[in-house]
Amino acid sequence: MNAHKPRFIFLVSVFALLGLGLLFHYGRLMLKSALPRSQTRSRSFAERGAILDRNGRFLALQTRLANISVWRPEISDIGALASELAPILEMPAADIIERINSAPSDFVYIKKQVDESTNKLINAALGEGKLRGVSAEPIVGRIYPEKNLASQIIGFVGDGNDGLAGIEFAFDDELAGVKNNGKGSQVVLTIDTNVQHILERIASQTMNETRAEAVVLLAMDPRSGDILGSASLPGFDPNDIRSSSEAGRMDRPAIWAYEPGSVFKVFSLAALLDSGAISGNSTFVCNGYYERVTSRGERVRINCLGAHGRVGIREIIIHSCNAGAAYASDQLGNGAFYEFMRDYGFGSRTGAGNPGETAGFLRQAERWSDRSKPTIAMGQEIAVSAMQMIQAASAVANDGILVPPRVVSRIISADGKTVTPWEGSQDGAGQDGAGQHGRRRRILKVETARAMRSYMVDVTSSIGTGWRAAVEDLSLAVKTGTAQIIDPETRAYSDTDFIASCIALLPAESPSLILYLAIIKPQGETLGGRIAAPAIREAAESLINYLGIPRGRNPQLSHSPSVTVPADRPPAINGYVPDFSGLAKRTILPLLLRDDIRIEIRGDGWVRRQSPPPGTPITDGTVIILELE
Repeated sequence: MNAHKPRFIFLVSVFALLGLGLLFHYGRLMLKSALPRSQTRSRSFAERGAILDRNGRFLALQTRLANISVWRPEISDIGALASELAPILEMPAADIIERINSAPSDFVYIKKQVDESTNKLINAALGEGKLRGVSAEPIVGRIYPEKNLASQIIGFVGDGNDGLAGIEFAFDDELAGVKNNGKGSQVVLTIDTNVQHILERIASQTMNETRAEAVVLLAMDPRSGDILGSASLPGFDPNDIRSSSEAGRMDRPAIWAYEPGSVFKVFSLAALLDSGAISGNSTFVCNGYYERVTSRGERVRINCLGAHGRVGIREIIIHSCNAGAAYASDQLGNGAFYEFMRDYGFGSRTGAGNPGETAGFLRQAERWSDRSKPTIAMGQEIAVSAMQMIQAASAVANDGILVPPRVVSRIISADGKTVTPWEGSQDGAGQDGAGQHGRRRRILKVETARAMRSYMVDVTSSIGTGWRAAVEDLSLAVKTGTAQIIDPETRAYSDTDFIASCIALLPAESPSLILYLAIIKPQGETLGGRIAAPAIREAAESLINYLGIPRGRNPQLSHSPSVTVPADRPPAINGYVPDFSGLAKRTILPLLLRDDIRIEIRGDGWVRRQSPPPGTPITDGTVIILELE
C-alpha cells in the first residue's frame, strides 16, 4: 500500500493543476463576458485600394463603418431603447422594435454599415452609459462618392468588403492586396467623370422622352480604345445595393446581346468592299424587297423600307437599304463573309474588363441557312454587345486598324509601381478571361475605311436617315438603325418592341471620338433616325466643347489631342486647420482615412461652415467639423 502512495500523490497533484488551469481559463472568460458588451475593440483592417477615373477623381474608396447590434438580455426596456436609437440610426422606432422582437436569437443586428458620423454618435452615447445592450462593431466598407455614376462598371462589394460585381470583382485580388500583405492597389479607369456625367444626363433625358425600357450610350477614343464614358440606364447606387434591382445593376454595354439592326450595314458592306466582291461602282436594284430562289427551289424574301431603285454602296448606307445590302452580300461566299465578321470581333468577348461580358451570337457558316448571310448583312440573325459594336467601329475610324475597347488604364500598387493590366497579352481580341485586352490589328484596307466614312458623312445630309445628328461646322460619319426584337413567347419578331440606334465617328476625316447610342423598347416613335440621331447630336455638341475638338470653320488654337483636367485634391494640413470652404464632399472624403487628424462631415454637397476656423493650430484632441450643403 505504501509503495503506491507516491504514485497516488503524483496523480492527485496533476489533476489539481489541471483543475486550477481550467478554473483560471473559465475565470478569464467570465471576466471578459462581464465587461460591457457595448465596448468597441480596436482592430486593424486591410487597405482595399481605391478606384479612380482617368483624372484621379475617386469613384470608390475605403472608409471606416460600423455594424450596430443589440444583446437582448441586457435590454431593460426595448421601447425606450428603440426611441433613443431611432434618431441616431435614422430609422423608425417601430422598425427597431420589430427587428429585436422577431429575431431568432438574442444577438440582433439593427443596422449594418453605418457611416463614421453615426458610429461616433453611438460611441458617444455608450461612453455616457446610455444605450445599454447596444454594440458598435467597427468594420471597413466602401463608399462611392459619385453614387450612380458609372456604377455598373465600378461594381460593388459585399458585407465582407469583397468585390461582387464590375471592376470591384474583376480586380478583387489587386484591390484587396492579396499578393501584397493586404495593401491594396489603386485601379485607374479610362472613364472621364465629366464625360460620364454628360452621357448619363443625355441618356436619362432620352429615356424619359422615349419612355424606353433602357438606354445605352458609349463614348470611346478609337485611337487608344479608351472608354471615356459608358452610360447604362436604369442604374443603381452602389452605396445602397439592397435597394437596387437586377435591371439597374446590369452592365448592358458589356453583358447584354441583341440584334443590332441597320447600323451593322457599315461593317457588312465594308467587309464586302474590302474583299473585292463589290466596288464603289457596284449597283443593285431595290424594288422594295430582296428576293432570291435557292437551288432547292425555296424563295427567300426580305422587305425593305421603300423602293430605292438602283443603289450603290453610298445609297445603301444613306437610305439604309435592306435589299441593297442583301444583294451585295450575295457577291461573297459564306465562309469568307463569316471570317470578316470574326475579324471585327463578333462572336467573341472584347476583353474590355467586365468579367461577365457576353460573346454575343454568331453561328458558324456551316450552319447558315440560305437566308442567313443577307439577313446578317442587314443586322439580323446575329447578336452583339454595344462594346462589340464600338470595337468594330474603331476599324472604320482608324483607317482599318481595329483597337479593342478597355475600361482600365493602369494599376498602381501600394509601393507606387504602375502596371498596365494588358501587358503581355499576345492573343487577339475576344479573350475569355476578365481583364484580358486584345491586341490592335489591321482588318480593313486604308481606302476601305476612308470610303465607308465618306458614305457615312452623307447620312447626315438632307436626304440621309441621320440628318438630325448633323453638327454645325464639323463633319460626322453617321449610321442609324432600327431593329426588331424577338418576342420570347412567340419566338417571332415583335410588332411593338424595337431597338433604335445611332453611331457617329467624329471628326469624320480623322476620328478621335466614337459615340454609340441604343434605345431599348422605346414607346411611340421607334426609328433610330428620329429618336437616336438627335441625342447623338446633343452628345457630340457637348463633348466637342469639353474635349476641345476643333470645328472645321471655327479655327481654334492648336493643342494636344488630350485634355488634362486637374484632379480634385484635399487641402494640405501642416499643423494648422486649412480653409475647406467651397470644397465638394468627394474632395474631402479621403481625409477620413488619415489617422493623424479627426474629421467629421455633416451633410452632402459643398462645405459651407467649418469648426475650428482656418489657421487654428492642430493639437492631439482637435476635431475638424465640416458642415456641407
